[in-house]
Amino acid sequence: MLEVVALSALTGFLTAAGNGAAGEMGKQLLLSTGALARRTMGREAPQPTGPEGWQALAGQVHARLGDDPRRAEEWALLVRSAPEQNPTLAPARGLPPATRNFTNRQQVLRQLKREATRPSAGRPRVALLHGAPGIGTTAVALRLGAEVHARFPDGQFYVDLRDVPGGHGPEPATVLLLLLRQMGVTSEQTPPTASGREELYRRLTAGRRALVVVDHASSVAQVRHLVPATPDVFLLVVVSGRPFALEAERVPVPALTDRYAVQMLRKVAGRDGVARAKTRMPRLLEHCAGNAFALKTEALGLLAEEAREAQEAREAEEAEAALRGGGPGADPVRHAARQACDRLGPTAARLVRLTALGGWPSVDAHLAAAAADVPPEEADRMLQAAADLQLVEPLSDARYRFRPEVGRYLADTAAPEHGVPECSAAVARALDALLNRALHAAHAALPQSWRTEPAPSPGSPHRDEAEGVAALAAEVGNLVHAVSLAEEHQHLTTALRLARALWPLQLKAGHWDEVLPALRTAARCADEHEPRSRTAAGLHFQLGHCLGELKRWEEAGRAAQAAVESERAAGHLRGEASSVELQGLLNLYAWRFEPAYERFVEAERIYRRIDAGQEGAADVPRALALAERHQGRALRGMGRTAEARRLLESAAEFFKERGEAYNQARALTDLAETLVESGERTEALMKIAEAESLLTPSATPHLRYLAGLRQRCEGAG
Repeated sequence: MLEVVALSALTGFLTAAGNGAAGEMGKQLLLSTGALARRTMGREAPQPTGPEGWQALAGQVHARLGDDPRRAEEWALLVRSAPEQNPTLAPARGLPPATRNFTNRQQVLRQLKREATRPSAGRPRVALLHGAPGIGTTAVALRLGAEVHARFPDGQFYVDLRDVPGGHGPEPATVLLLLLRQMGVTSEQTPPTASGREELYRRLTAGRRALVVVDHASSVAQVRHLVPATPDVFLLVVVSGRPFALEAERVPVPALTDRYAVQMLRKVAGRDGVARAKTRMPRLLEHCAGNAFALKTEALGLLAEEAREAQEAREAEEAEAALRGGGPGADPVRHAARQACDRLGPTAARLVRLTALGGWPSVDAHLAAAAADVPPEEADRMLQAAADLQLVEPLSDARYRFRPEVGRYLADTAAPEHGVPECSAAVARALDALLNRALHAAHAALPQSWRTEPAPSPGSPHRDEAEGVAALAAEVGNLVHAVSLAEEHQHLTTALRLARALWPLQLKAGHWDEVLPALRTAARCADEHEPRSRTAAGLHFQLGHCLGELKRWEEAGRAAQAAVESERAAGHLRGEASSVELQGLLNLYAWRFEPAYERFVEAERIYRRIDAGQEGAADVPRALALAERHQGRALRGMGRTAEARRLLESAAEFFKERGEAYNQARALTDLAETLVESGERTEALMKIAEAESLLTPSATPHLRYLAGLRQRCEGAG
């Protein structure tokens, strides 16, 4: 009996495949789907770019299946055997702990709780919590999470957008990526497109009772796609500064009244500490203006005052500050930061000012030591002292970050305090130190790659490739920021080298969203200052690869073409062939099989022009085997299975002789797919078994895909 997959099931499968995971097996499934769509349609069917396109393709395919039993069976088997890509909502770590010094925000909390618990009535539950920097918006959000924890049994999910580098904040797709990570979605399960991520977010939260907090949002675009469609999800958007036009319950966080400001001071400094400052309490309260950060900083200062001499010296400093423009009416956060610097001492204050000049997403002792030109041990001690005074916030792994307003104040005062030449030197030292760390990590992550620089001497501190990738991933925010910072300070070569060092994060760790802004900046910078050079070519290649992974096909194609032209102008055959190969892969994954095949053939021709003794000659045999595999994949998509089989068998044999088990397993998987489509299922099963035997248990997605392919073989009539 003819089985025709239902239109709804076909639409669901195609949409899921299109929005599916960005991992290698997600691409493999999508490639098989594209090849089958082409065979069904009898013509090229480029990959759709949105939900409407996938629905239209499903309708066109389904209309042909009633008259084509073979294709109907192929679709039914593909739909049934596709590996499950259904991540479930994982219990989150929850919100960070609420502060112990929380004071008098009951009215604000009541307003938030009303929005979180009101009858849905068809309106999403969304609140926009906003207030001046340092006023305590984050503290309110964290306190709310602690008080309503039982109401959201399916999880509380928190993302802080100030952790993401970039002057304008992360793109909406990146915000979705960060949130999905908090929800337990792995890199292999994460869709590459914004629409796919939004669909997954809504699927994970459907029918759930969860709290989603987005802290330090800076635009409505970042959070618009997070507005819940399910009644028991509460979205809380936190803005430090002026609110934006989001359809939400607006909840302002006001300044603390003097009564509650004194309460907060007592919670931190104790009654005795506040009592000792009674005579200057009116001035202190006026300076702090009800700002929670300023009050806590002042309270920490009161704790440090143990003798009358210290009090008198403090009063003298305040009188002098008033003469310098730091009196009543001044910004309370900046005033508190200045007072903290005075308490910190000149040497440590110099370190935090010079470090803040970089605007780094996070700092550790090594980066601060480079900025201030002091030993790391001293920098570590100074950072700990600065954290005690709230000038920096401690993070995990011995790292710190500046509160935005505090960091700006410190950077603004660095030049008046230390001079412009010293500030410029501090930025240069920090950039050089970060570049050195990046080059060591990148070389350790890809020791054989010609796209990474040799590690500077002395030797690399990383033991293996995994450790190198981990070191780059830990520093990715600073590295991305450093590219723009280096360009701003005219350290152009440093900017380009930093961006090149991001390649392992693209290739091995899937950090495409994170590195994309840096690659755009670096490619533009290279075009302006080193046009048509190998450096420009390499950066355009990285940019094209990154955009392709995110399915931004047109932009990716332009970047790949720029890479080809620059490599050709530089006379770099290996780079030109590799860039042409990238063009082929972009076409292949977009289901444009003919142009993909043409590009792969062209890449092979260029590789064959590399003579013995020329740069890259030793890599040519392996490059040709990869080109054969890619040509075979494109030919399979075109329906030329006999030619595809010959090329894939040759590639698999090459990798077998070289002992490259993983690449052999990839070629065997392609070969098995080709044999299935040719009706040679017995031989296909043999290739599947051989591929399985080559993979380690850690290759779970690949093994799961092979299991589905086996099911297609065994279920066929």
